[in-house]
Amino acid sequence: MTTDVVIVGASAGGLTVAEGLRRRGFTGSVALVDADPELPYDRPPLSKQVLDGRWPAERARLRDPDELDSLELDLRLGCPAVSLDAPGHRLTLLDGRVLRYRTLVLATGLVARGLPGQEHLAGVHTLRTLTDSELLRAELESARRVVVVGAGVLGCEIAATARGLGREVTVVEPATQPMERLLGPELGAEVARLHTERGVRLLTSTPVTGLVGEAGRVVGVRTGSGAVLPADVVVVAVGGRPATDWLTGSGLVLDDGVVCDERCRAAEDVYAVGDVARFGAGAGAGSGAGSGAGAGERGVRLENRTNATEQGLFVAADILGARAAYRPVPYVWSDQFQVRVQVYGTVPEGPSAVRIVQGSLHSRKFVAHVETDGRLVAVVGWNSPGGTRTARALLTSRHPVPHAP
Repeated sequence: MTTDVVIVGASAGGLTVAEGLRRRGFTGSVALVDADPELPYDRPPLSKQVLDGRWPAERARLRDPDELDSLELDLRLGCPAVSLDAPGHRLTLLDGRVLRYRTLVLATGLVARGLPGQEHLAGVHTLRTLTDSELLRAELESARRVVVVGAGVLGCEIAATARGLGREVTVVEPATQPMERLLGPELGAEVARLHTERGVRLLTSTPVTGLVGEAGRVVGVRTGSGAVLPADVVVVAVGGRPATDWLTGSGLVLDDGVVCDERCRAAEDVYAVGDVARFGAGAGAGSGAGSGAGAGERGVRLENRTNATEQGLFVAADILGARAAYRPVPYVWSDQFQVRVQVYGTVPEGPSAVRIVQGSLHSRKFVAHVETDGRLVAVVGWNSPGGTRTARALLTSRHPVPHAP
C-alpha cells in the first residue's frame, strides 16, 4: 500500500502541512510520523508557561484529539523514522515497518546540543521536548542555584522563568552580549540590562570548559578562567543541530540541514520544512526582502516558530500544484520578565546602524530600525507590538529607508 503524503515530524511545521492539505480539499491518505509519543504540541511555551507551571502540559497541545481526528491522519507517534530510500520512495521506521509514499515531507526539527559528559550527570538538562520541560520543572522546585549555559533566546527565556520562580540564576555566555546573534551588540545590551536589573548574574565573554560533578550529580560549571560556578541544576542552551543523522545514505543532500530548492524541494517528491530545511540553495541572493532571507548557493535555514508554519502552508500548496518561490520575512519573538521582544528580518553580523524610530531605550518601549548601507534589514520592537505591525511591508520594499527629519 502506498500513502499519498507521509510527513516525518509532528510539531508545528509538519502538522501545518497536514492541515494545509486538508484545507485545500486534499482527500488522499496522509501519515504523520514522529519519534515523540506525545500528541503534537507547541514549543515556545515549554520555556515559559509550562516550565513555570502556569500551564498544564495539555494546554501546549497544538490541536485537541477531536481536531486531529477530523484531519483523518494515519498518526504514528513514538515511532522514529530510521532510514530513507528517496529514489525508491521508501521510509523505514524503528519498528521495522516500511512506508511507501508518493510525496514525503521532512519536518524533524533540531536535536539539542549538549556539553561533553553531561549524559553521565544528574541535574543537567536541555530543553527541546515536552518531557524535557516537565523534568526541568520538577528539579526547579527544589533547586536553589541554577546555571544556564548559553544566552540565546532559549537560554534567556529559561533564565527569566527560573528567576521568576525565585531561584538564584547565573547565565554564562561566550559572546559579549546576550542574544547578540539575534539582536546585535547594541540591542543585546538592553537584554543584559533587563536581566541584571532583575537579579540574574550574567557572565558574558565567558566560555564554559566543562561540568563538575560529585557522586553522579552536577555541582558546578567550570569556566575558561578555571572558576567553578556552583549549581544545583544546569541548563545547557547552546543551540541545536538539524535532526538529519538518520538521512545519511538517503540520496538527499545534507549540509547543516536538508538542502532544498526555492520551492523547499529536497529531491523528486521530497520536501523539507521548519528548522531542518535549508531552502533556496543555488537560487541566488537578493531575491527576497531586504531582511537577509534571500538565499545564496548554500541556501538559508531559519530556526523560528513562524517560519515553520509559513513554510508548512507553502509546501502544502506546492504539493497540490502551486508554483512559487518561498520568500519569507523572518520573524522571531521572545517573552522575558513581562517584556516582549519582536524581530522582523535579520540583524547582520557585520557593521550596521541602529536607529530608534519610536519610543526610547530609557522608556523600555521602542521600535528600532537596523540598516546596512542605507537599507532596512531588520525591525526590532521592545514592548511595542503596534509599532512593529508595518515591519513586514517595510522590509519587502526595495527602496532605501527614509530618515526622519
